[in-house]
Amino acid sequence: MPHPDAPQPAEDQVKNTSHLSPLMLNGKGSSVAPQLSVDDGNLEMKNITTAEPALGVSQDIMQLARLGDIPSVQKLYDAGTFTPLYCDDEGITPLHWAAINNQYAMCKFLLEAGADVNKKGGESVATPAMWAAQRCHYYIVHLLLEYGADPLLADIQGYNILHLATFEGNVFLLVLLLHQNIPVDVRDSQQHTCLMWAAYKGYPACVDLFLRWGADVHATDDTGFTPLHWGLVKGSVGCIQKLIEYGSDRFIAASSGKTPSVMADEMKTTYAWHKALKECGYKEDGSLAAFDFPTPPYFIQNKRSAMAKFFFFWPFLIIWCMLMITSHMVVYAGIPIALFVGYFLQLLAQKAMAYAPSDMKQIHKTPWLSGIFSGTLFFVGVNWITTLFPATYASYPIVNTLFAIAYSLCGYFYFCTMFYEPGYVPKLAGLTEQKATINELLSLWKFDDQNFCVQCMVRMPLRSKHCKRCNRCVGKHDHHCPWVYNCVGVNNHRHFFLYLVFLEIGVSLLVAIAIGYFDSMTEKGAAECNILPESLCRYVNSDPYTLILVVWAALQLTWVTMLLFVQLIQISRAMTTYENMRGSHHGHGHGASEAITTALAAGTLSMGGAQLGSEGRGPDPAVAAASHGHGHHHRHDNGGCFAQWKKILGVDTFVETALHADKDRSRANRNPFSRGCVKNCKDFWCDPAPIFGSRENGTAVLDGEVVNYTTMYEAPRRMLATRPRVRNGDTAGTYERLPGDDDNV
Repeated sequence: MPHPDAPQPAEDQVKNTSHLSPLMLNGKGSSVAPQLSVDDGNLEMKNITTAEPALGVSQDIMQLARLGDIPSVQKLYDAGTFTPLYCDDEGITPLHWAAINNQYAMCKFLLEAGADVNKKGGESVATPAMWAAQRCHYYIVHLLLEYGADPLLADIQGYNILHLATFEGNVFLLVLLLHQNIPVDVRDSQQHTCLMWAAYKGYPACVDLFLRWGADVHATDDTGFTPLHWGLVKGSVGCIQKLIEYGSDRFIAASSGKTPSVMADEMKTTYAWHKALKECGYKEDGSLAAFDFPTPPYFIQNKRSAMAKFFFFWPFLIIWCMLMITSHMVVYAGIPIALFVGYFLQLLAQKAMAYAPSDMKQIHKTPWLSGIFSGTLFFVGVNWITTLFPATYASYPIVNTLFAIAYSLCGYFYFCTMFYEPGYVPKLAGLTEQKATINELLSLWKFDDQNFCVQCMVRMPLRSKHCKRCNRCVGKHDHHCPWVYNCVGVNNHRHFFLYLVFLEIGVSLLVAIAIGYFDSMTEKGAAECNILPESLCRYVNSDPYTLILVVWAALQLTWVTMLLFVQLIQISRAMTTYENMRGSHHGHGHGASEAITTALAAGTLSMGGAQLGSEGRGPDPAVAAASHGHGHHHRHDNGGCFAQWKKILGVDTFVETALHADKDRSRANRNPFSRGCVKNCKDFWCDPAPIFGSRENGTAVLDGEVVNYTTMYEAPRRMLATRPRVRNGDTAGTYERLPGDDDNV
């Protein structure tokens, strides 16, 4: 790790790198050992170059090991030319070459033949496991560990396998190694911890992993630098923010007297430093950003809960103020004043957001949108009870009764969707269970981001996804809905759909009641208006508050109708929102594939807002089948201003689903979970789980049988046996990774 206190010319840096990075000495085979180049302290593998062969290929055991030619190596052993313990002059063995070239079968053959798994070789005097770790071959590392590789051995520079793995930033390799009982704060020869290295390299995921594993955020190296100092060298906002969140000292001085602030100035990472401080609720000088107004003690002691309540109830005030202003003032003054007041109150909320926890810094990460809907629901209910119901019950008893039922059920299912767990995948009890799960996945060749969640440390079931908003893996994840401030998953999907159904019915009945109400009130309204004709003036002037409230409620029919339509289509095809949108566009990032995250599906303008990005997804045959045969992936533009407005209004997803029914039907036929429209709908609606109440976590019906989506890791055999085939004869729904077009999640 280069020291920022002593910047050197490039020539001097190259001359003085023996203490900075692990170097390996050339072998004697037909190819040289890999070396680590030093570029401003960054450790990167060079391509393996080729030297003049000293022996024929059939006699060069190093070359044969690199190529994985087991029969030829066996012949050399049988002939007595080499033994399993053979090494060259630098101590490099065939196992080193097989390990670094990811030759799993060759490694296993050599180990079974008796090769020394802990033999050190090369200029850095490293073991085969260290060589494999530097290339992130964690299946090879696991194999070597199973055969007795010592994870605590260090090379000549004091780096053990955990340090070398940290240099490359592979989180899955780090998870594997941490479960081998390696101390997370193990130090190299200069007292650098792995957390320091991860912060210096700019790996937020690795920093987060080490911190969750209990790494010491206050540890110092020989120079007195903490992980925060080293994070400021690279300037990764994610790393710096994580370190501050876990209590890193913002004012600690190193041996040279440099504080993190001074370090940021010298490394020209002041912007990242200040941004991280702001995200964590601190001022630019590192002091706590205290409230500028009198604050109750409860608000300070329970900031997260208090801020959540504030962002939920503040929209109630905004809606009430705007309704009162527009209904009690002349139109040409009321509308602009109401907009100004609404903007001002929202601006106050955005100012208060600066004091919120770091994961509540954006509107869609707070209960703001759920507060808007709840406020609307509340004021509509109050107005119906106090105004509409007394005036219209005698004339429209049935409609009022139906509205009362629809309103009650809408509210009930809304709050069920909000408060019920969406179907969280249960976390494992401890390290022993986690290690057993990792070993099982390694044995199945499924230890990857689609089958194991690093954040939750659990195996991911089919159709599951990790939600960053909820910070949990959700079974049969549909989307994260900011309107209900919760994920929609296997447990609450039916509640969510019923909430939409009764919302649609309730708004329609409200409009019908309002029409009857205003028909009876026309004689009471004044006929004088500034803009409208006399016939409309009587309606407006008779009860402007109720009229504006009903119009506001009726506007919700636009997004509710389209969302209801899309949900109906998806249910009939046994697909979730994530599967539908990710599968239908093969990873392309154009407007139609991202519009589901607008008001149409989740009330947010980004894929991240609805947690529909590819990051954190579990194994999903439905999605994989749609991407079958499409290895290419690239991003398209958003189609200009018109496409952007379609996204905002949510119309493009509605049009996409409606106009491309044939294409979607073809995709549905390739969905291994789809059993036809009738069976799919029957599975959804005839689920034995109670409608009024919570269900057993993760349970649902699939093809007439009860399954548990929080523990289902393989598709049911009956579905696999009857899985339809695509045109090329391949079975649809194979476990295949989507193109890695990770978005802003």
